[in-house]
Amino acid sequence: MSADPPPHLLVVDDDERIRGLLQKFLIRSGYLVTGARDAAQARRLMVGLEFDMLILDVMMPGEDGITLTRDLRKDLTVPILLLTAKGETANRIEGLEAGADDYLVKPFEPKELLLRVGAILRRVPQQRPAQTAPKVLQLGAVRYDMDRGELWRGSDLVRLTATEAALMRAFAAQPGIALSRDKLVGDAPADESGQERAVDVQITRLRRKIEDDPKSPRYLQTVRGEGYMLQPD
Repeated sequence: MSADPPPHLLVVDDDERIRGLLQKFLIRSGYLVTGARDAAQARRLMVGLEFDMLILDVMMPGEDGITLTRDLRKDLTVPILLLTAKGETANRIEGLEAGADDYLVKPFEPKELLLRVGAILRRVPQQRPAQTAPKVLQLGAVRYDMDRGELWRGSDLVRLTATEAALMRAFAAQPGIALSRDKLVGDAPADESGQERAVDVQITRLRRKIEDDPKSPRYLQTVRGEGYMLQPD
Protein backbone atom coordinates (compact mmCIF):
# COMPACT_ATOMS: atom_id res chain seq x y z
CA MET A 1 0.00 0.00 0.00
CA SER A 2 1.51 3.32 -1.06
CA ALA A 3 1.69 6.14 1.46
CA ASP A 4 0.05 9.48 0.80
CA PRO A 5 2.41 12.03 -0.77
CA PRO A 6 3.76 14.65 1.64
CA PRO A 7 2.11 18.10 1.65
CA HIS A 8 3.30 20.42 -1.12
CA LEU A 9 4.27 23.89 0.14
CA LEU A 10 4.87 27.06 -1.88
CA VAL A 11 7.39 29.46 -0.30
CA VAL A 12 7.23 33.01 -1.70
CA ASP A 13 10.02 35.39 -0.62
CA ASP A 14 12.02 37.89 -2.68
CA ASP A 15 15.14 37.25 -0.55
CA GLU A 16 16.85 34.40 -2.37
CA ARG A 17 18.97 33.40 0.64
CA ILE A 18 16.02 33.19 3.03
CA ARG A 19 13.89 31.41 0.42
CA GLY A 20 16.61 28.85 -0.14
CA LEU A 21 17.12 28.23 3.58
CA LEU A 22 13.38 27.76 4.15
CA GLN A 23 13.13 25.36 1.22
CA LYS A 24 16.04 23.23 2.44
CA PHE A 25 14.74 23.11 6.02
CA LEU A 26 11.18 22.19 5.01
CA ILE A 27 12.38 19.55 2.53
CA ARG A 28 14.55 17.99 5.26
CA SER A 29 11.44 17.99 7.45
CA GLY A 30 9.58 15.84 4.93
CA TYR A 31 7.64 18.33 2.81
CA LEU A 32 7.58 18.88 -0.93
CA VAL A 33 8.58 22.51 -1.46
CA THR A 34 8.49 24.90 -4.42
CA GLY A 35 9.91 28.43 -4.25
CA ALA A 36 8.85 31.68 -5.90
CA ARG A 37 10.63 35.05 -5.85
CA ASP A 38 7.48 37.20 -5.97
CA ALA A 39 3.70 37.17 -6.24
CA ALA A 40 3.75 37.14 -10.04
CA GLN A 41 5.85 33.97 -10.17
CA ALA A 42 3.69 32.41 -7.44
CA ARG A 43 0.57 33.04 -9.52
CA ARG A 44 2.17 31.39 -12.56
CA LEU A 45 3.12 28.32 -10.51
CA MET A 46 -0.38 28.03 -9.06
CA VAL A 47 -1.89 27.78 -12.54
CA GLY A 48 -0.21 24.44 -13.15
CA LEU A 49 0.41 23.08 -9.65
CA GLU A 50 -1.72 22.39 -6.60
CA PHE A 51 -0.34 23.35 -3.21
CA ASP A 52 -1.42 22.27 0.26
CA MET A 53 -0.17 25.48 1.85
CA LEU A 54 1.35 28.88 0.95
CA ILE A 55 4.08 30.60 2.99
CA LEU A 56 4.18 34.25 1.92
CA ASP A 57 6.54 37.04 2.86
CA VAL A 58 4.56 40.24 3.50
CA MET A 59 7.15 42.75 2.27
CA MET A 60 7.81 41.98 -1.40
CA PRO A 61 8.37 44.25 -4.40
CA GLY A 62 5.32 44.62 -6.58
CA GLU A 63 2.32 42.83 -5.06
CA ASP A 64 2.89 42.35 -1.32
CA GLY A 65 1.90 39.29 0.68
CA ILE A 66 -1.22 40.79 2.26
CA THR A 67 -2.57 42.02 -1.07
CA LEU A 68 -1.88 38.62 -2.64
CA THR A 69 -3.61 36.86 0.27
CA ARG A 70 -6.68 39.07 -0.01
CA ASP A 71 -6.97 38.42 -3.75
CA LEU A 72 -6.40 34.66 -3.50
CA ARG A 73 -9.11 34.39 -0.85
CA LYS A 74 -11.70 35.36 -3.47
CA ASP A 75 -11.35 31.88 -4.99
CA LEU A 76 -9.04 29.69 -2.90
CA THR A 77 -9.18 28.20 0.58
CA VAL A 78 -5.59 26.88 0.63
CA PRO A 79 -3.99 27.62 4.05
CA ILE A 80 -1.74 30.70 4.10
CA LEU A 81 1.02 31.54 6.59
CA LEU A 82 2.39 35.08 6.41
CA LEU A 83 5.99 35.96 7.27
CA THR A 84 6.40 39.53 8.44
CA ALA A 85 9.15 41.68 9.87
CA LYS A 86 6.51 43.86 11.51
CA GLY A 87 5.61 42.58 14.93
CA GLU A 88 2.98 45.16 15.82
CA THR A 89 -0.48 43.78 16.58
CA ALA A 90 -2.10 46.01 13.93
CA ASN A 91 0.05 44.46 11.19
CA ARG A 92 -0.71 40.94 12.34
CA ILE A 93 -4.44 41.67 12.47
CA GLU A 94 -4.29 43.12 8.95
CA GLY A 95 -2.90 39.82 7.70
CA LEU A 96 -5.60 37.78 9.44
CA GLU A 97 -8.32 40.06 8.14
CA ALA A 98 -6.96 39.58 4.62
CA GLY A 99 -7.58 35.85 5.02
CA ALA A 100 -4.30 34.42 6.37
CA ASP A 101 -4.54 31.45 8.73
CA ASP A 102 -1.55 32.49 10.82
CA TYR A 103 1.48 34.77 10.88
CA LEU A 104 5.10 34.44 11.97
CA VAL A 105 7.27 37.42 12.86
CA LYS A 106 10.85 37.58 11.57
CA PRO A 107 13.37 36.64 12.79
CA PHE A 108 12.09 33.23 13.88
CA GLU A 109 13.53 29.84 14.75
CA PRO A 110 13.08 27.22 11.99
CA LYS A 111 11.54 24.92 14.61
CA GLU A 112 8.78 27.45 15.23
CA LEU A 113 8.03 27.63 11.50
CA LEU A 114 7.73 23.84 11.48
CA LEU A 115 5.31 23.91 14.41
CA ARG A 116 3.14 26.57 12.74
CA VAL A 117 3.04 24.69 9.43
CA GLY A 118 2.12 21.44 11.18
CA ALA A 119 -0.60 23.09 13.26
CA ILE A 120 -2.20 24.77 10.25
CA LEU A 121 -2.16 21.61 8.13
CA ARG A 122 -3.80 19.66 10.96
CA ARG A 123 -6.70 22.11 10.86
CA VAL A 124 -7.36 21.55 7.15
CA PRO A 125 -10.65 19.63 6.81
CA GLN A 126 -10.14 16.11 5.52
CA GLN A 127 -12.42 14.80 2.80
CA ARG A 128 -14.62 11.99 4.10
CA PRO A 129 -17.03 9.72 2.22
CA ALA A 130 -20.67 10.76 2.37
CA GLN A 131 -22.69 9.12 5.13
CA THR A 132 -26.12 7.58 4.54
CA ALA A 133 -27.73 10.16 6.85
CA PRO A 134 -25.59 13.31 6.85
CA LYS A 135 -25.83 15.53 9.89
CA VAL A 136 -26.77 19.06 8.96
CA LEU A 137 -27.07 22.17 11.11
CA GLN A 138 -29.47 24.78 9.77
CA LEU A 139 -28.47 28.43 10.24
CA GLY A 140 -31.24 30.33 8.52
CA ALA A 141 -30.44 30.38 4.81
CA VAL A 142 -27.14 28.65 5.51
CA ARG A 143 -26.61 24.98 6.33
CA TYR A 144 -23.53 23.22 7.66
CA ASP A 145 -22.86 19.61 6.63
CA MET A 146 -21.07 18.16 9.67
CA ASP A 147 -19.89 15.01 7.92
CA ARG A 148 -18.32 16.82 4.99
CA GLY A 149 -17.33 19.95 6.88
CA GLU A 150 -19.04 22.07 4.21
CA LEU A 151 -21.01 25.30 4.55
CA TRP A 152 -23.74 25.93 1.98
CA ARG A 153 -25.95 28.91 1.18
CA GLY A 154 -28.69 27.50 -1.03
CA SER A 155 -26.95 25.67 -3.86
CA ASP A 156 -23.71 27.63 -3.43
CA LEU A 157 -20.79 26.19 -1.50
CA VAL A 158 -19.37 28.84 0.86
CA ARG A 159 -15.59 28.84 0.80
CA LEU A 160 -13.96 28.41 4.20
CA THR A 161 -10.31 28.88 5.06
CA ALA A 162 -8.61 26.12 7.07
CA THR A 163 -9.03 28.15 10.26
CA GLU A 164 -12.69 28.93 9.56
CA ALA A 165 -13.33 25.24 8.85
CA ALA A 166 -11.67 24.30 12.15
CA LEU A 167 -13.85 26.81 14.02
CA MET A 168 -17.02 25.45 12.41
CA ARG A 169 -16.09 21.89 13.38
CA ALA A 170 -15.51 22.99 16.98
CA PHE A 171 -18.82 24.87 17.17
CA ALA A 172 -20.81 22.14 15.39
CA ALA A 173 -19.49 19.50 17.79
CA GLN A 174 -21.07 21.40 20.71
CA PRO A 175 -23.99 23.51 19.43
CA GLY A 176 -25.62 25.70 22.03
CA ILE A 177 -22.52 25.59 24.26
CA ALA A 178 -20.22 28.57 24.77
CA LEU A 179 -16.60 27.86 23.80
CA SER A 180 -13.80 29.97 25.27
CA ARG A 181 -11.22 31.73 23.13
CA ASP A 182 -8.52 29.45 24.58
CA LYS A 183 -10.41 26.38 23.41
CA LEU A 184 -11.00 27.87 19.97
CA VAL A 185 -7.32 28.73 19.52
CA GLY A 186 -6.56 25.02 19.92
CA ASP A 187 -3.09 24.00 18.86
CA ALA A 188 -2.38 27.07 16.72
CA PRO A 189 0.65 28.83 18.26
CA ALA A 190 0.27 32.55 18.71
CA ASP A 191 1.62 35.37 20.82
CA GLU A 192 -0.40 35.62 24.02
CA SER A 193 -0.84 39.38 23.58
CA GLY A 194 -2.56 38.98 20.22
CA GLN A 195 -4.19 35.59 20.76
CA GLU A 196 -7.66 36.70 21.82
CA ARG A 197 -7.79 39.45 19.19
CA ALA A 198 -6.80 36.94 16.52
CA VAL A 199 -9.73 34.69 17.48
CA ASP A 200 -12.07 37.70 17.37
CA VAL A 201 -10.91 38.50 13.83
CA GLN A 202 -11.57 34.94 12.67
CA ILE A 203 -15.03 34.99 14.26
CA THR A 204 -15.83 38.29 12.51
CA ARG A 205 -14.85 36.80 9.15
CA LEU A 206 -16.90 33.65 9.79
CA ARG A 207 -19.96 35.70 10.75
CA ARG A 208 -19.82 37.44 7.37
CA LYS A 209 -20.31 34.05 5.75
CA ILE A 210 -23.08 32.85 8.08
CA GLU A 211 -25.12 35.81 9.25
CA ASP A 212 -27.59 37.97 7.33
CA ASP A 213 -26.49 40.84 9.60
CA PRO A 214 -22.96 40.12 10.92
CA LYS A 215 -23.14 43.14 13.26
CA SER A 216 -26.18 41.62 15.00
CA PRO A 217 -25.35 37.90 14.89
CA ARG A 218 -28.17 35.45 15.43
CA TYR A 219 -26.35 32.15 15.00
CA LEU A 220 -22.71 32.75 15.97
CA GLN A 221 -23.30 34.52 19.25
CA THR A 222 -21.00 36.21 21.74
CA VAL A 223 -21.49 34.95 25.31
CA ARG A 224 -20.18 37.64 27.63
CA GLY A 225 -17.38 36.39 29.86
CA GLU A 226 -17.42 32.91 28.30
CA GLY A 227 -16.60 33.14 24.58
CA TYR A 228 -18.65 32.26 21.50
CA MET A 229 -21.54 29.87 20.82
CA LEU A 230 -23.15 28.45 17.69
CA GLN A 231 -26.94 28.46 18.04
CA PRO A 232 -28.53 26.68 15.05
CA ASP A 233 -32.27 26.74 14.25
